[in-house]
Amino acid sequence: MEFGPVDTAMAEGAILAHSCMAGGRKIAKGSLLGGAEIAALQAAGHERVTVARLGPGDTGEDAAATRLARALVPDPDAACVSLAEATRGRVNIHAAGPGLVRVDTAAVHRLNLVDPALTLATLAPYTRVVGGTLVGTVKIIPYAVATESLDAACAAAGGAIGVYPVRHASAGLVLSETPGQAAKLSAKATAVTEARLAALGMELAETRRVAHEPGAIAGALAGIAGDIVLLLTGSATSDIHDTGPEGLRAAGGRVDRFGMPVDPGNLLFLGTLSHRPVIGLPGCARSPALNGADWVLERIACGLFPDSQDIAAMGVGGLLKEIPTRPQPREAPRR
Repeated sequence: MEFGPVDTAMAEGAILAHSCMAGGRKIAKGSLLGGAEIAALQAAGHERVTVARLGPGDTGEDAAATRLARALVPDPDAACVSLAEATRGRVNIHAAGPGLVRVDTAAVHRLNLVDPALTLATLAPYTRVVGGTLVGTVKIIPYAVATESLDAACAAAGGAIGVYPVRHASAGLVLSETPGQAAKLSAKATAVTEARLAALGMELAETRRVAHEPGAIAGALAGIAGDIVLLLTGSATSDIHDTGPEGLRAAGGRVDRFGMPVDPGNLLFLGTLSHRPVIGLPGCARSPALNGADWVLERIACGLFPDSQDIAAMGVGGLLKEIPTRPQPREAPRR
């Protein structure tokens, strides 16, 4: 691509690099200059203008952005996203519905190393989105790119972005209650859980309130409705053999993991019961604030059962926002 100032009379057929006022109107940058535009520029006293002119081995910005976006998302329906029309070298990629962002990080790195003129920016992997959320944007920096570079970028990043859609429609909630526990705690937990599920397009199928002891928990777990089972105990789980995990085992289930490197959310446990995922929620799940249970619930809702390695990896970025009202803050206030 040729770029630079030229005599206005010689600019026909080129792309205007910088906006110019001519005859009371603005000729926007990126405009293809035809005879009328040239005449207007000359009449306004613009003797020279800065332009870009494509060469035989170049692809224009909109065509390049469109081609790269289609390489990234060859089947938008399957990827659960939609592609916008190219505008000024940009194609935006939006989520088609609720879910988690799917990104092939290595492929995106390969694409962005091909040529600085070709770029893709995305949300972080596993970011929760709703329909219409911008999940990625392709941007061609100059007015054209070398077709050879475009070919390489398309080959590097095929299918690199999409959305994991929510696969489960509902969840059941078991609440264990300790003697003397205020009824409003269970009511709040139910409302907060219902809102969490609604944000994923799911419904709370059933809530059961039982005594905080393994047998009662086992009985509630065994027959509760929902694709996913959530258990929030009246007393925090402090060991893999504490009341909540033992209740799951008594129901015939399995405990796969206790504890996660996300704060708040450390005291989560995870297991299965009759092929249904069971999430033992930490006490912080009574609050609508983001916590580690959100990350686990979101993945399971999308059919992605996190193994121990997945949960261990959540430690990077897992120190969530501190709040001054937390009863036992991670760090004492500084003076």
